[in-house]
Amino acid sequence: MNQSLRDQTDFAAVVGDVAPLKRDNRADPGKAPPASADGGQARRAAAEENIGEHNFLSDDFVDLLPPADPMAFRRDGIQRGVADKLKHGGYPVQAQLHLLRLPLAKCRQRLFAFMEDAYHNDLRSVLIVHGRGREIDSPANVLRSYLAKWLTQFDQVQAYVSAQQADGGLGATWVMLRKSQRAKANNRERQQKRRG
Repeated sequence: MNQSLRDQTDFAAVVGDVAPLKRDNRADPGKAPPASADGGQARRAAAEENIGEHNFLSDDFVDLLPPADPMAFRRDGIQRGVADKLKHGGYPVQAQLHLLRLPLAKCRQRLFAFMEDAYHNDLRSVLIVHGRGREIDSPANVLRSYLAKWLTQFDQVQAYVSAQQADGGLGATWVMLRKSQRAKANNRERQQKRRG
């Protein structure tokens, strides 16, 4: 008796009487997942739709910024020193948003959600990475131009500037947010405790 025949005999002795599986008892990888499996996806879609209803960011026409021009903005009452410190990376990065290679509509949704979340979590300085493009009408530069417009539409944005080369250069923007009412109340409470 050769080795393969002996192995088959040994296998049959160990396994015993075995019947093959029926064809309809196999998983079909082509079938859609059950409804419970994509519940997370449905929740995400509903959340994005809800954000979309409140999203006030305009997607109207925008003047394109030249790709080599830095972005800068500060509201009235914000000292130049604060903007300079922001420009030179003097504030720690508390959160980052990456918008590289995303469609403009998706960038609009993500920016809105990110800025709302940052403000409600009392963040003050955030970095947005968006790219800059080499041509005046490249996708990165179109996004950069819209970003300059959108950031001014947030009341909580006090200032923004293009980042230093180490932080992404003209392809990234530092944003300074104003303190939330909760953060102001906590600050007043700390000052009162110091005074005694």
